[in-house]
Amino acid sequence: MTAQASMTQHETPAHVSTDVAWRIAEGLTPYPQALAAMRARVEAIHAGTADELVWLVEHPPLYTAGTSAKPADLREPDRFPTYAAGRGGQWTYHGPGQRTAYVMLDLARQHGQQRPRDVHSYITALEEWLIRALDRFDVRGERREGRVGIWVADRAAGTEAKIAAIGVRVTHWVSWHGVALNVAPDLRHFSGIVPCGIREHGVTSLHALGIPATMAEAEAALRAAWAEVFGARPA
Repeated sequence: MTAQASMTQHETPAHVSTDVAWRIAEGLTPYPQALAAMRARVEAIHAGTADELVWLVEHPPLYTAGTSAKPADLREPDRFPTYAAGRGGQWTYHGPGQRTAYVMLDLARQHGQQRPRDVHSYITALEEWLIRALDRFDVRGERREGRVGIWVADRAAGTEAKIAAIGVRVTHWVSWHGVALNVAPDLRHFSGIVPCGIREHGVTSLHALGIPATMAEAEAALRAAWAEVFGARPA
């Protein structure tokens, strides 16, 4: 997936905290509710009335379309609900067992940390965040030229599969949407779409790789890797 950006530079009020709030939603969050909550938070961050936020959720099974999604890549339109996400990229799946992290950061802020100032650098930082989190499970996540997301290679078999997706939007230099890490989703659910428009490779998860990680363990790995990449404490 890629980025859909609408950017207007602005100054950040001095009273906003340099910490990034870290929240975990209970249960399964309906996708329209998540979109509405992100939109409101982005506006509040831009206005200087709310701190930045990493929001971890799980969704019921559904498909989302990015701004580049092709109708033909929705293979089973009646299988799960579908939503226009407004982010960059193509089709993706969300569902139970997948840790989705919605990241709402003011990319225009400067606090001495290595905060990405452009969309490409921001996506690279999200990739690095996922790679470092996966490393805590002894999984080597890798980038691929021309394919946003994180991949796991089986060099003996000569194959590879996607373990985490990335799709973002930036409004007024505030990011939203984010990443989706496959912990233990039902991988059969991905067959209803062409994930991110890539037909040549499949998808995988920590459980499919033989790593029985819990959602809590995945969250702990993401949290531990956060400050290494973004330089701000998750609060």
